[in-house]
Amino acid sequence: MQNGNENKQHRSYLPWLIVAAVVVIFGIFGITTYNGLAKQSQAVDNQFANVDTVMQRRADLIPNLVSAVKGSMTQEQKVFGDIAAARSNYSKANTASDKMKANTQIDQSVGTLISAIHENYPQLESNSNVKTLMTELEGTENRIAVERRRYNTVVQDYNNSVVTFPRNIFANITGMGKKPYFKADANASKVPKVDLDDSSSSSK
Repeated sequence: MQNGNENKQHRSYLPWLIVAAVVVIFGIFGITTYNGLAKQSQAVDNQFANVDTVMQRRADLIPNLVSAVKGSMTQEQKVFGDIAAARSNYSKANTASDKMKANTQIDQSVGTLISAIHENYPQLESNSNVKTLMTELEGTENRIAVERRRYNTVVQDYNNSVVTFPRNIFANITGMGKKPYFKADANASKVPKVDLDDSSSSSK
């Protein structure tokens, strides 16, 4: 009789043991999933820090080039104003998205300046100091492109994780959403034409 009671007690505990086991397994899986997503998120942030470092170096080089050419490019005040505004926006940016937008502005304004030097100021382009600064800027821009590709790679890995079941459930619960890719603006490669006042045409 006692054995029968014990068997009944064991059977009554069994559902609770199953529930407890499921909770433990789910908890372990949840913790593992969260930690994995957190590590991937940290990898994205770390890689953007590398991008930010080279973008900041480019932003720091620009005033040197502007200072070297500004005295000879008196008709390019709008270009210099655009560069100053873009650098100001970059220095004020606090998020990755805002820094990406500001970087696009820098791309466009510096592209306009470089285009103007190439097309309208050959004497500046042959200046050793200006040439050195332009070479340094070009090297920094190449470095930005490299770090941007690396950043997009880790973002892709992270975004794939947060949209894949069942990780997407934990991502939604913890607020770990998708992160933005660093996309080059489509118009950034279309350098605006710099219109210079032609003294010969103005005298007519």
